[in-house]
Amino acid sequence: MSGLEALQSVQYVTAKGKRFAVVDADSWEAMIEWLEDVEDHDVLKESLADLKQAGGDRANAGWRSCDEVQTELE
Repeated sequence: MSGLEALQSVQYVTAKGKRFAVVDADSWEAMIEWLEDVEDHDVLKESLADLKQAGGDRANAGWRSCDEVQTELE
């Protein structure tokens, strides 16, 4: 299920004069995954813009080497 499908699956319940949006757990998880993908996309766009501004030089764009990351993970 896509994030959009999950949003479209919402049902509304009114209790004590308040309106609530209700989704099942699978739809909720799909929305969370969709939002995480949107956030990842934004990070990627920003990183690529930094790389372009640095003339394609990863170090000048602030990117770390694979070796640096591997050392950090060990």
